[in-house]
Parts: sequence; C-alpha cells; structure tokens
Amino acid sequence: MSSDPILQPYQLKHLTLRNRIIMTSHEPAYPEDGMPKERYRAYHVERAKGGVAMTMTAGSAAVSKDSPPVFNNLLVYKDEVVPWMKDMTDAIHEHGAAVMIQLTHLGRRTRWDKEFWLPVVSPSHKREASHRAFPKKMEDWDIERIITDYADAAERMKAGGMDGIELQAYGHLMDQFWSPLTNELDGPYGCGVDNRLQFTFDVLGEIRKRVGSEFIVGVRYSGDECLEGGLTKEDGLSISKRLKDSGMIDFLNVVRGHIDTDAGLTDVIPIQGMANSPHLDFAGEIKAATDFPTFHGAKIPDVATARHAIASGKVDMVGMTRAHMTDPHLVRKIIEKREDEIRPCVGANYCLDRIYQGGAAYCIHNAATGRELDMPHIIPKSQTRKKVVIVGTGPAGLEAARVAGERGHDVVVFEAADKPGGQIRLTAQSERRKEMISIIDWRMNQCAMHGVTFHFNTWAELETVQAENPDVVIIATGGLPDTEVLSRGNDFVVSSWDIISGDVKPGTNVLVFDDAGDHAGLQAAEIIAQSGAKVEIMTPDRSFAPEVMAMNLVPYMRSMQKLDATFTVTYRLAAVEKDGNQLIAHVGSDYGGVTKKRTVDQVVINHGTIPLDDLYFDLKEASSNHGEMSHDQLIAGQAQSVIRNADGTFQLFRIGDAVSARNTHAAIYDALRLLKDI
Repeated sequence: MSSDPILQPYQLKHLTLRNRIIMTSHEPAYPEDGMPKERYRAYHVERAKGGVAMTMTAGSAAVSKDSPPVFNNLLVYKDEVVPWMKDMTDAIHEHGAAVMIQLTHLGRRTRWDKEFWLPVVSPSHKREASHRAFPKKMEDWDIERIITDYADAAERMKAGGMDGIELQAYGHLMDQFWSPLTNELDGPYGCGVDNRLQFTFDVLGEIRKRVGSEFIVGVRYSGDECLEGGLTKEDGLSISKRLKDSGMIDFLNVVRGHIDTDAGLTDVIPIQGMANSPHLDFAGEIKAATDFPTFHGAKIPDVATARHAIASGKVDMVGMTRAHMTDPHLVRKIIEKREDEIRPCVGANYCLDRIYQGGAAYCIHNAATGRELDMPHIIPKSQTRKKVVIVGTGPAGLEAARVAGERGHDVVVFEAADKPGGQIRLTAQSERRKEMISIIDWRMNQCAMHGVTFHFNTWAELETVQAENPDVVIIATGGLPDTEVLSRGNDFVVSSWDIISGDVKPGTNVLVFDDAGDHAGLQAAEIIAQSGAKVEIMTPDRSFAPEVMAMNLVPYMRSMQKLDATFTVTYRLAAVEKDGNQLIAHVGSDYGGVTKKRTVDQVVINHGTIPLDDLYFDLKEASSNHGEMSHDQLIAGQAQSVIRNADGTFQLFRIGDAVSARNTHAAIYDALRLLKDI
C-alpha cells in the first residue's frame, strides 16, 4: 500500500472511499431534457476510470418546479430521472468510484421567466444581484411544499443507486434562511439563529424519514459569508457544530464567502492569478472545531496542495474538480508515479464562465472533456506511420504535434520565433495570466516524450515543407492583428497585441477600441492603465468584453476601476485623424444619429486577427485535397479522405487562427479532432 497521504482510503460511515481525492459537486451543463443521459454519464465514468475516489454530480440538481435552473441542470423533481441515475451510478461503480449528488432549491438565485414561469421564492423580498429576480417572500405552505420536495428528491436519488446526497446551502435557499441579510421571516423560521436554521433541520428530518439512517447525507455551506451584516466566522463555527450535533448528517463540505455577485462568486471559486486554496485553512478550522468528516474544494489545482491538505489533517477529502476537468486521469497518474505528466489546470475558468452564459462547460485546453462520446483522452496509435509536418507552435500547432506524436507518427514542426507559444506566450507575460504558459509547457513536454522534432527560428516556405517529403501538412500559423477597421486613419493606430507584447509603449491619454470583446482588449487596457496613463475602453456592443465572460471579468474590473479607467459601451470608433502631436478620434454609434470626438495621443484597436495563410495557399495546389476538410467527416470523427488532385503527394489542412480568429479552445479542438484520425 502506498504511503502517499492522498492515496489512503477513507471510511465514511459504511462507504470506503479508495483515496482522498474527490470531484466536488458541479454541473457541467451536459444534461439532456434535465436527465443525465449518455454524455453526462460518459463524463463522470471517465473520471471514475481515472481513479478518483468519488465524483459528486450536479451543482445543483433542482428539487422543485419553482427552482428552475439558470443553466442546464439536472431536474430531480421528475420521477423519470431514476432510471437514468441508475444507469450512471452503476457505470461509475463498475470502475471503483463512489458517486453522490447535490440537491438544492435555488430560492432567489434563479429567474421567474424560466421553465414554468413561477415566482421566485425566498425568506425575504430582497433581490440577488446576479440573477436579478425579485422574490416572493415565502409563506408557510411554500415552506411545507419545498420540504416535501427535498425528501421526494432524496428518495429518488437513493432509488437511483447514489451513495449519498449533499444539500447545497451557500447562496441557495437554505443559506437564504440562515443569513440575517436574506431572512425577514417572523415565527418559527426567522428571528434568531435557531429559527433561521429550522428550515434546514426540517428538511433533514423529512429526508431521514424517507431514506433511513444509513444513507449518507451531507451539507455544503459557507462558514463565513464575508459580508457586512451576514454570517460571520463565529456564526459558521456555531452552525457547523449544530449540523454535527443534529445527528442527521454525515459530513460537512465547507467553503467561505458569498456568491450573490460575480465578484463574490469569483472569490469563492478563484480563477487564474488569484491565490490557490484560499479557504483551506478555514476549512481546517471547521474540521478542528467539530472533529467531524470535513470535505473542501476551491482552487486546489495541484497535487502538492492536495497532499498537504490531507497530510496536515485540515480536511478528510479534498476536491480537485476543475483539475479533473483538465485531466480525468489525474489520480491514476499519481498512482503510477507520473505526476509530471498530469495536464495542469491553468485556472482560465473557461469551463465555469461558459455555463454561466448558458453554454456547456469545456476545459480551455482539454477538448475531450465533455466530448467523451466522440473525443479520446488517451490517443490510440495509428496502424500506419506517416510523416507529419506542422508549421506553427501556438496552441493549435502544439496540440497537433502532441496528438500526431502520440499516434506514433514522424512529426516535424517549424516555428519562425525562437520559442513556442504564439499569442499564449504574449498573454502569459501578464502576471495575472502567467499560468496560461502551462498550456504550452505541458505540450512541449508531451512532444519531447513522443520524439517530435522542432525547428525554431525557421521561416517555413513551400520548399522547406516539400523538402520533408510529408504525408500530411498542418498549417497552424495563427493570425496577425487586424487594425484596418476605420474609414480613415488606420495608419495612426496600434493593435492590442502591440501593447501586450511591449513592441509599442502606452501613451498618456489612450482610447482602446475593443470590437472583439476578448481578453486582448482588456489586457492591453490594463497594461496602459497600470503605466499611469488615462485610458478609455470603448465598445460598440451593449456590454464590454462579452468573450471574457463574468468571472474572468472580475480581476480586470478590480484592477482598472482602481486606476480610474473609463468604460464606454454602444459607441463605435469611425475614424482617426492627426492633429499635431495629438489624434482626433471620431466616434459614432450603430444606433445612429450621434457624432462625438475624443482628443487622445494613442488609439489602440482590438479587432481580432487576420489569418497568416500565405504558406497554406502556396501549398494548396500541390496537395491531394487542395486543403479541403470534409466537415461531415470531421464532425463524425472519421479520417479525412477528400481527393481533389490525384497527383498530390500530401494532405494539407489549416487549423486554429490560421483559418479564422477564434480562441484557444477552438484551436486545440481543431487539432485534436483532425489529428486523432491521421
């Protein structure tokens, strides 16, 4: 048996967990019709195969019809969920992992214009900032009904083969009862901590009547809201002891903070550039005070921190959820002493930010996550070894090289720069986004393991590529910043990437026109603001930086608001003209009828990139497919077989920004789904 602390088994009641690493409850938004069908099952089964002790599904599953999900969650108020749950739990158990589910009523943390258009309910009329619904103040019959809904859902989950359930409190209805900020009820459910906790204990009591004393039940909650007038650390310690002493729960799952705003949510679940494991010591205090099974997870992305959490006795089970979205085989690699091969979570939070905008969760640099039915996490060997030439070492080119290398091909990569990384290397120059470079470093290490050959400081041309006698050529040359967006004055502007790279120094009074809405615009603006310059970020959109999304926006706002940056929406930069050593920016609006001017000394344009595709078109006529990629074959996961030139000696494809300006995930997905069949 291993002496590694995180590989030790843990006994939770009757359940033996095979190690100390879990995936805490989360909703990747993969359900279909509110059910955990094939895609959802495959996602969790892959993590069970990878060795995780327990995967906790749903973040959170809705117990009531007036708790409509704000994104694609499981609907456990429906009886039809039971057989789907049974299929999933059986499949997970087959691979040695335990499985639980998180149940909730969202209370005010949802909207009334979802699903059945029922009023949102809460113990007060106070609106939550994030979801904007003004709730109905609950009546006695609302409370009775929802208590029954919780018990019904718990009974369904037991019938579905779950090892246990977790009740979500923080930010949701239970916590809305707990917190003096959100509970304005009189009588048995309001006024004083005992009454504010009564709803939770009534729910637990009814659940125990249905599922018995042996079924595992826990609570995930905040032990300190970190809000003036809210639950304090002392309140949290008291609540923790009361939960334990109730005799109705089997574990505590502790976090710290509040989630009613984007900023609060980001502090609870930090992203890149923020401190790792910020609440671990606090969870340890709860564990020490209660001497009760304690779980915790919040930005614990690396094995060393997880190992410390267990070895120090701070917690009994440590959550590595986003880390498992990045590498589902994390635990297996620890067991096999291959920790250096674990694909690192870089904290980009593409996963969570997508679900909060109504999309499915995808890892920024593991395109197989959430696509387990179609995309492999382990790349199979090809039966035929081919010569694959790749041009470019951004995320698309390096993913292509990694996958081709794992396939067993002879892979040669050309790069004009002296180092790999493309735009990511520039992005990672920002202190807050330096973790992004791990996307590149991990792939370079993987390529080295598989014998990929690199030629840096080499400008690949037609002759360079043809001299390799390739079977397949992949053009992943990325793009160049597009600043030709004005009716006049394009020669007077610089790009966001000019600022990020340091090739152009910030002015003193700068207008940043962000027409792409991605990280590059805000990153350039932040660099300018930090230089001491006056900066205005202008966008024609009705909100700025929509591609950055909510949680990633928080650190930018905290930084730039302190630096007095100005944010202007719904205005479009039309033209720029020179006026001595100043620039006159002519501003209009897509809504019409407005003309304004700005006098500045620098104009920065963020408008995506134009493909750097000269080499692709130079090679096109000599290729067997003339560069054509069959979309049908790509979508179906089949090898490309287009023939347009019978005399062509190689297939030619381009991927990533060499096709069109998109993002890192799109570039990596392009490479994976093409190269896995080469």
